[in-house]
Order: sequence, then structure tokens, then C-alpha cells
Amino acid sequence: MRPLYELSRLGMCYDGAAVLDVEGLEFAAGEMISVVGPNGAGKSTLLGVMAGLKPGYTGSCRFEGREVRDWPRRLFARAVSFVPQTLRLEFPFTAEQVVMMGRTPYCDGLFEAPEDQQAVERAMATTDTLEFRQRDFRSLSGGERQRVVLAAALAQEPRVLLLDEPATFLDVKHQLAIHDILRELSRAEGVLVVAATHDLNQAAAYSDRMVVLDHGKVVAEGAPAEALRPDVLEKVFGVAARVERMDGGELWIRFGGAAGKGAQT
Repeated sequence: MRPLYELSRLGMCYDGAAVLDVEGLEFAAGEMISVVGPNGAGKSTLLGVMAGLKPGYTGSCRFEGREVRDWPRRLFARAVSFVPQTLRLEFPFTAEQVVMMGRTPYCDGLFEAPEDQQAVERAMATTDTLEFRQRDFRSLSGGERQRVVLAAALAQEPRVLLLDEPATFLDVKHQLAIHDILRELSRAEGVLVVAATHDLNQAAAYSDRMVVLDHGKVVAEGAPAEALRPDVLEKVFGVAARVERMDGGELWIRFGGAAGKGAQT
């Protein structure tokens, strides 16, 4: 079966400096993939290209065999949803109104259809946001805002979810809950989930596959155990680490400090 995304010789420059140089990557339906790397590695840029927000790329980024920048915006928005790390709104929208914005690609008039309201109810229930549906979005905490923005993405009912640091501002309970939701979407509904994150252990626990970026290039890619080898962690992040298996089979990375400081590997 053909992958949803096919990336080939994908590049992006800012002010003449290359920030992304991906030789080749493929992403398939039903996968949960984490993109990791240090600050400035190109994670957000990669997601931005895939989300259709950065059309000035070079090379190829194809979604269902068609260049992302060539897709009609409305059709693309029905299939692909992007969740930014932060969202600023200057107007007094309620949380529920923000979630309803996720239905924009389906709206043909000024009024929402019953299925739009049903999608919003499901998304807010899933993200545990119904209790503050009538509150001004600007008054919410960072974690509450993040869950509302995710609810808007879920209300969109996409085939692809692209998330930039989805656990930002969330407490531990909601970090785990959000990752459980994302894994269920990928496994039960076949949604492709691609998330940029700094939390290597959480990414290893939930991901089918991981992509490690450094200076815009893919330096490792594969199952967590393959992508997060100690030599990769030392090269990319500059830290010594030991990768272990927990009793349940999950990977756990124990960091020993900066590389060269006598930490165990």
C-alpha cells in the first residue's frame, strides 16, 4: 500500500541558510511517529512543510501522490490537521468556539450543521475540556489551551495529525491521556500521527517509529530501539546514555550527563 507521505530531497532555507535537508522519508496510515532532535534541528520546519504551511520548500513533499503545495486548501484541510506548540487569539472566543473552528473545512454556510456540533462534543469529551467549554480561551491555563487546540484538531476528523510538542504545558495526567488518545487514533482508526517532541522516553514508550534530526538531516530512523542507540544520543544530543528495557518491554533511557564526563553508556 502506498504511503500517505513521500518526502524526497526535501529542503528549506531561511535567509539563505539551510535548515532542512531530508534525503527521503515515508509515513504510512496508522503509524505513530515521533520526530526528535535538539533545538534548531528542523523538527518544526519539517512539520510545517508537511502541514502545507511552508510552500517554499525544494525537492518533493507528496501527500497521497500529490505535492502538498498543489493540493486545494479546503480538501487538504479535511485530511491533514496541524496542532501548533502555542496558539494566541486576540478575540474573546470561548473554548467551544475554538474547537468549532476545526470544522471550518466542512462548513458551507454561516451556521453549523448537527454533525459539526456532534464532532465538537466528541472531541471535547475525548480531551477532557467540556467543563470549561464556555470560558474565554484567553483565560485558560497553558495546559487547558493545549487540550482545546487538540480538540479542535480532533473535531476536524483528519486522516493525519501533525503535532508540535503536543505535551507542552500539560501535567503528567494529561500528558499520558493525550498520548493514549493519539495511540488509539493511530491503531484503531488508522490515523497517521507525527509528533515533534523533546521527551525521548515518552516518545520511545508510545511510538512505532522515530525520526532523529540534527541540523536538518535525518541521522537515525526506525523503531525506538534502533533510532535511540547510545551512539546516536551522544552524537546528536551530546550526552552519554544507557538504553534499558523495563519489565514491560518498554525502553528507558538513563542519562549520565554530558558526553566525556564519565557517564555510563
